[in-house]
Amino acid sequence: MKDLFTTGEAAEVCKVSQQTIIRCFDSGRLEGFRVPGSRFRRIPRASLVRFMKDNAIPMEALESGKKKVLIVDDDAEIIELMVDVLGRNDRFEIRTAASGYEAGIQTQQFKPDVILLDYMLPDVNGNVVCHTIRQNPEFEDIKIIIVSGVIKQDEIDQLLKSGAQDFIRKPFDIKELVDRICSVLLIAQEAG
Repeated sequence: MKDLFTTGEAAEVCKVSQQTIIRCFDSGRLEGFRVPGSRFRRIPRASLVRFMKDNAIPMEALESGKKKVLIVDDDAEIIELMVDVLGRNDRFEIRTAASGYEAGIQTQQFKPDVILLDYMLPDVNGNVVCHTIRQNPEFEDIKIIIVSGVIKQDEIDQLLKSGAQDFIRKPFDIKELVDRICSVLLIAQEAG
């Protein structure tokens, strides 16, 4: 995935002229930087996304069309199962993390659409991860589905208050997992 754009590439993505991008850059409406020692401008992906959202520019030219799923679980077998099942579905791009710390790094770099989050991680619990993500305005659109086998109803309620959109109890049905992901992402489920 491209993280840095020239003004020409940004113009192509936004379907406007390169001069329009240059004017927006020079006026400060589109953040970026100049390449030292040259007149060339570069626009980081996050700045281009923000600019496109602020100006109601459709995002499809920027996205692969796949929804990004971050699987956070310290159980290697669960990760392998989810990667196998979701990897067969061409609607998803997948990354994994085995701790809350790794989840934070992956969230910053990967910018997932949805996080499948195990409640009990080796370093933190799901509440901490939800709260941390919800405190960052950059991540306000990320959906969180908690996946856990050891949890009480009051903890589930607390997680939903902390910013999770859904909860799935382990062991889970694979079709239900995919349906829940589609539901929180508002994408159509496949028939059958």
